[in-house]
Amino acid sequence: MREVARDVWADPWWTLPNLLSVIRLAGVPVFLWLLLGPQADLLALLVLVISGATDWLDGKLARWLNQYSRIGELLDPAADRLYIVATLIAFVLRDVIPWWVAVALVGRDVVLTLCLPVLRWHGYEPPEVHYLGKAATFCLMYAFPLLLLVQDDFTGSDVVRPIAYAFTAWGGALYLWAGILYLGQVAAAVRGARARA
Repeated sequence: MREVARDVWADPWWTLPNLLSVIRLAGVPVFLWLLLGPQADLLALLVLVISGATDWLDGKLARWLNQYSRIGELLDPAADRLYIVATLIAFVLRDVIPWWVAVALVGRDVVLTLCLPVLRWHGYEPPEVHYLGKAATFCLMYAFPLLLLVQDDFTGSDVVRPIAYAFTAWGGALYLWAGILYLGQVAAAVRGARARA
């Protein structure tokens, strides 16, 4: 843990990509309040779109400006997970999705979070983000705005609704499958550490 903390503190904190990640994180409670308080779906949708744009932009800027940092690597997926959890909570409370979908997706993250201390105990860092996990997050980040959009009936809602459900199903399935792959990586790392011991 000390080595991880030292790596985080040693890196530059005040970078443009990190600032964008902090802005994304600050948008999570605003997004949740908009969904559950005034139910201002269009404003919540705008926050989600801005979050998606800054998510794309912070990665691009980190590469263009050579401003990689360990804190940036931690902030980016944290913001993604918080938006997913906030959206799932709001969608269950508003009956947009069934509760078991939210439990499956949040449960996956809880299980993987519980694996982190096990990995650290055996001397491993968290596994690299898998392309399947990125694809799952991509699908869910498209599904959520579309699901939000079809809550109010508008001219194209009959066309958008099946697309929203398709992205939700694909994203959910990929998200769970990526979780199973991460668990496999954790199990292989633990087996390898025990074999060396």
